[in-house]
Amino acid sequence: MNRRPVVALTMGDPAGIGPEICARALREAAVLKRCVPVLFGDAEVALRAARLNGRGTKADSWKVFQPKEWERVERIESPAIVDCRAIGAKDFKPGRVSARCGRAAYRYIELAIQSALRGRVAGVVTAPVHKEALHLAGVPYPGHTEIFTALTRSRRSCMMLRSEVITVSMVTTHIGFRDVPEKLSARRVLDVIQLTDEAMRRILGRRPRLGVCGLNPHAGEHGLFGAREEERFVEPAVKRARAKGIDCTGPLVPDAAFTTNQRKRFDAFVTLYHDQGHIPFKMLAFDTGVNITLGLPIVRTSVDHGTAFDIAWKGKADARSLFSAISAAVDLACGRERRAR
Repeated sequence: MNRRPVVALTMGDPAGIGPEICARALREAAVLKRCVPVLFGDAEVALRAARLNGRGTKADSWKVFQPKEWERVERIESPAIVDCRAIGAKDFKPGRVSARCGRAAYRYIELAIQSALRGRVAGVVTAPVHKEALHLAGVPYPGHTEIFTALTRSRRSCMMLRSEVITVSMVTTHIGFRDVPEKLSARRVLDVIQLTDEAMRRILGRRPRLGVCGLNPHAGEHGLFGAREEERFVEPAVKRARAKGIDCTGPLVPDAAFTTNQRKRFDAFVTLYHDQGHIPFKMLAFDTGVNITLGLPIVRTSVDHGTAFDIAWKGKADARSLFSAISAAVDLACGRERRAR
């Protein structure tokens, strides 16, 4: 029988729902059947979250390691916590943005990435962080994708949101709308097409069909709208991708790209900015979607939702997206096809 892979979870912002959903993952039978989850966070916070609504029974058996102890562990077969000691259970208020929580969230990510790069874990699954809290803490990155790209020194990367009903990748992510055109290039669009193609081949076990969105209404209408971004960036990238054997079509008219019929035509879509991909994805797969960072030397997946401060620490959080992210990380790390049809 094959040993279960060890997967790192990062707790996310302590004031959000991250501690609660991570605590659930450490005792979820479906998760434990597929992997050994190791939570990078604060043990005191995790145990407090596990006791919400009287659910902390199994938490008392979790192994707790200090970071240096964890580096010496040779084998682990049950859920554990790497106690980063970044924040205490009484050092924050649920649902409140704070620099201290932002600093703690970044510390969890940093240590988990180091563990993955050293091969101690098969992948990293992240709970949500709060971008304002990261900013207040002086973290120079707006979100997970940028943090993972920088700390793994990756040459290229992109965000992909994956579900059984729709999959989208983004050429640009956390920037303002007016900054999007200047961040586009045929090279960057081609990079994201290639990364998406590579990932979908692994997931589907076959050559995927990709649709590439335009930037402007009606995909620019041959220069009528915009500054010919479709002709300057999208068309050349699609042409080069096809020459490399990638099955892709574009530029697609953005407001019609995600209709039922179009979704039947394509296995994944390459979108040019954050909301172009996120809005249709969250409309169709909010509770079950998975965020995957492509182009890294390690596996990284995440929930596709935020910190949900309005329900944090009330025992109401839905952990299904985290469970899906863990499953996706195991599949990607083990090179298996993910076919939950």
